[in-house]
Amino acid sequence: MELKQFEVKGQYQELQKWKPYTKVLAAPNEKQAEERIYNIIGSKHRLKRLYIKINTITECKGE
Repeated sequence: MELKQFEVKGQYQELQKWKPYTKVLAAPNEKQAEERIYNIIGSKHRLKRLYIKINTITECKGE
């Protein structure tokens, strides 16, 4: 299974404000990249999926 690099941009809610984030991560496909973002941000900031928004997921070419 080949892993691809994905850049994920979105926002998460911290207190009363939405904070932007950009993460680059390795995943086999776009759906797995989405699940990994929920996992990483949710565990780091103790947030449920309701408080994490994903705006774009793009595959990084040539990296």
